[in-house]
Amino acid sequence: MALRKRSARALFLSLLLAAVAVFGFVAAGLANGGSPAEGKALASMPAAVPADAAQPAVAGPSAARAVPAAWLGYSGRLRAVIDTPASLEAQLVADSIQSAAELQPGLHDLGIVTPDGDPFYVVSLLPYEQKDGKRLNGYYVGNWPEKATTGRYAPPAGFIEVTPENESTPVSQSFKLQDFLTHDQQGVWPKVLVLKPKLVDKLELISAALAERGLPSHLHVMSGFRTPQYNEQGVGPKGGRASMSRHMYGDASDVFVDENGDGVMDDLNGDGRTTVADAQVLFHVAESVEAAHPDLIGGLSPYPSNGVHGPFVHVDTRGFKARW
Repeated sequence: MALRKRSARALFLSLLLAAVAVFGFVAAGLANGGSPAEGKALASMPAAVPADAAQPAVAGPSAARAVPAAWLGYSGRLRAVIDTPASLEAQLVADSIQSAAELQPGLHDLGIVTPDGDPFYVVSLLPYEQKDGKRLNGYYVGNWPEKATTGRYAPPAGFIEVTPENESTPVSQSFKLQDFLTHDQQGVWPKVLVLKPKLVDKLELISAALAERGLPSHLHVMSGFRTPQYNEQGVGPKGGRASMSRHMYGDASDVFVDENGDGVMDDLNGDGRTTVADAQVLFHVAESVEAAHPDLIGGLSPYPSNGVHGPFVHVDTRGFKARW
């Protein structure tokens, strides 16, 4: 029995060596000008792959790419970059992000992800010039003040068109597009939004600073972007709004802390009440953020409650310190 086993093994080895010899012969023939027909059988055989050979990476429909660190802001919490198509294309090239998508106005998911795996969006603005008089695609916007056409009070470069389908798109870990919309024309779509990432970054830093102090940290945006026509309705004695309000330029928000979701400022100073003193706590936290990040400096002011709303703090990134 043992002899039979050895004989079988010997026969197997002989056949294997013969096959290898034929393989080498045919391959050599092809290399020396042999006909394809002579190597047809060989070509149909699978090639052996060493067990330790490196395997190629398999890319999905759109391979994920890491977001450039600067796009995440100082907070590390931004989830969108917002700019004109030309500026965005330049940034994509500068940061070596290759994209087949044409940056037409709108929201683009280019397969860019944050370090924690969240999608990061590229938001391309609809040019300001597409505004027809006081309207943009049926949405009543109004006109920006004419006394300033350059600098901080120049009309915006463009608009974000917000639809029912994209309004819940995150612009940061804590905020979505819908959080900054003007509070009017509820049934009109698409809506118009102007929003600066610097403002969102500053709000995220304020939220983080509250949490570091052991305080409630969820910020509610009471008022974000205001179209000029909406802002005009409350200018002066009519509502206390400034005629050149930063809210019209997408870099201002009125916010309060609302961890429990009851729609009013939380008790930040622990006195058992909700008063302007709680807004002052939030104000001082915001000042500490400005001290740590001078690039985000701007206007800050605490406001008391009235018959319409509770206490809040105005926050903006106008580029110079303003208090009132």
